[in-house]
Amino acid sequence: MSAPAANPRKTTSVRPLGAVDIEALRAAVLATPEAVWAAENASKPNRFEALGATRHIVFRFIDSPRDWRGSHDRPAWPAWRDLLTPVLDAAVRDYGYARGVFPRVMLARMPPGGVIHPHIDANPAAKWPHKIHVPLTTNPGVVSFFGGEERSFSVGEAVEVDNLGPHWVRNDGQTDRIHLIFEYYDADQPDPMWLAPFLAAAR
Repeated sequence: MSAPAANPRKTTSVRPLGAVDIEALRAAVLATPEAVWAAENASKPNRFEALGATRHIVFRFIDSPRDWRGSHDRPAWPAWRDLLTPVLDAAVRDYGYARGVFPRVMLARMPPGGVIHPHIDANPAAKWPHKIHVPLTTNPGVVSFFGGEERSFSVGEAVEVDNLGPHWVRNDGQTDRIHLIFEYYDADQPDPMWLAPFLAAAR
């Protein structure tokens, strides 16, 4: 069977989505105790070698790496929902989806000197949703590589990135880089032709 094809609506580079109001969310993130970060990171479902020392608080996650259509709330979601929802909705307003779904939602905190090594998001569940970043904190030493170029992203500016091409991040600054990272897809968009046979073959 050939490799599953990407959603043609996804960017193959970087798509700016505009400024969003992050102040309430950012304040809550900066007030989060280190013990909470440590506990949430210890229980996170996204354990990938490429992520290095980056810590996460995961609010929503997929049920299977093969299918983006099934996802669930993690324990942290109820306490953060009212802070997250306005940011999520504002970031995706230009897509215009009547039934948009957020299968993965998380905070990613990269320390000074941290590296996310070159990789692609290879699992089939990553091939359909848009991958979106909203920087909450950053510094001039943070460099990201998406869409074949080194890039710097500004605090409060939402951006869709190409997660299916090689990408990496490096924090050469003196402060944490914290991003809200999430996926988004249109529940009304027809499923790709490859999905049902792929899932059947995987059983």
